[in-house]
Amino acid sequence: MCRRDHDEVYMPFSFIHKYFEVYGKISSSDSTDKFEWSHSYSKVYHPKKKYDPHGTFTTFENYNVEVRDRVKCISGIEGVPVSTQWEPKGFFYPTQIAQFGLAHYSKNLTEPEPRVKVIDDGDKNLENWIVSKDASISREFDTELKSNIIRFTTTEHPSSQVWCKVNISQDFVLSLDVRLKPNSSLTVVLQNKDKKETVYLHYVTSTQLIYTLDEHIYYGIGIEYKWRRLTRDLIIDMQKGWALLDKPKRKSPRNKFRISSIIFSGNGSAANIRVSTSEHMAHFFAAARWLVSTQRARGGWPVKARRRVAARVPDLKAGWHSAMSQGHGISVLARAYHRSKDASYLRAAQRALHLLDVPSTAGGVKAMWMDKYVWYEEYPTKPPLFVLNGFIYTLLGLYDLHVIEGENSISLAKKMFDDGMISLKTLLPIFDTGSGSFYDLRHITLGVSPNLARWDYHATHVNQLYLLAGLDSDPILINTAKRWEGYMQGRRAAHN
Repeated sequence: MCRRDHDEVYMPFSFIHKYFEVYGKISSSDSTDKFEWSHSYSKVYHPKKKYDPHGTFTTFENYNVEVRDRVKCISGIEGVPVSTQWEPKGFFYPTQIAQFGLAHYSKNLTEPEPRVKVIDDGDKNLENWIVSKDASISREFDTELKSNIIRFTTTEHPSSQVWCKVNISQDFVLSLDVRLKPNSSLTVVLQNKDKKETVYLHYVTSTQLIYTLDEHIYYGIGIEYKWRRLTRDLIIDMQKGWALLDKPKRKSPRNKFRISSIIFSGNGSAANIRVSTSEHMAHFFAAARWLVSTQRARGGWPVKARRRVAARVPDLKAGWHSAMSQGHGISVLARAYHRSKDASYLRAAQRALHLLDVPSTAGGVKAMWMDKYVWYEEYPTKPPLFVLNGFIYTLLGLYDLHVIEGENSISLAKKMFDDGMISLKTLLPIFDTGSGSFYDLRHITLGVSPNLARWDYHATHVNQLYLLAGLDSDPILINTAKRWEGYMQGRRAAHN
């Protein structure tokens, strides 16, 4: 309903919001209600210094990949996210796994040192384990781990356990070395401090990803009898279990819970048990190891889910490759090599370049604009779509590898980066709508309606351009970034 006041007409903001895609809310300050108006719901980050491939990856220190609804859980075997983005059963999506790794790498550089509570290290900190009558525990030195370990044995009776009572609040990342024989498990008990509610997280010798039964949540950690370093965010594991129980909206703030006990059942060994605020580098290297172990002969990480991208183009069948996966993967591996000096990471990053030079029609990810300008396709459709954000992320991967290899080196990564930058600067004006940006160029290649970038993708474009402007002095980059940021503040291109 509209209201007239002299020469002014007032309309409901709900209508304005939908019609013009603008945003606003009422906030209180100093006992005064104010209406806050904005043209965009996204934020632009202005780089404080030149982008450094040894450092944070763009603004990924703000990413929390594992909390996303489309992440089913963190695999107990691989230690990386399982996606439900295009496949409800869940699959390993290389782009998501790489983002998980890059986010944790970036957080490790920007967050304070974590608090660490050592529960049992076999040396200076020895927990007083409670052993039921039909169970046993012993301590010995393990030559493989080169540390003292706990060896435990229980019977099949449910009450037969080796356990310790703890009272840890706020910090919920559990890490330990564990080696379990079949039908053995580690259980962590969480208790809500306000409610009489108990959650049991079971890490069991199984290949099953995750399953639940009432307040019991189970994660398979594999069946091989070998030492493995298990690092789990207990609150995330609880939330993902609740989602399976149709309780996705339940809130689980960390200050509401505490770890009350840790329980071993079956037959196995454990060592170096601790709880901390975070274990970012452990998560990062889990992603890096996954990329090395799953990389195919041609250097790619296939996406094992069918993807419908746009009308008038065939669906991408399971097994397709993405330039964004390749680029993000290279960014992870370059940093893993920088931190570890393990040459296997560098070799994997270099192998990942191969598919960037293979045409989409031949199973690669390379497209050409006007048979002259190369484009690395996030979604290698026929005809190509020329997705902007995925292309720029691929360029960053190429830049990362070139710098890690040595900035003075003449490398394939440097040539691919330079070729891509020429393409970007040439095609960038085509992505400008005059009031925002296009997500891709399907309106040209397919002759269909334009695919406008929603504000969060537009903000990503702006952030990416500001970052690249620090690497390349061509004014088109910084000028476009400023103009596109202006669109987020209500500015528009001139009209005739």
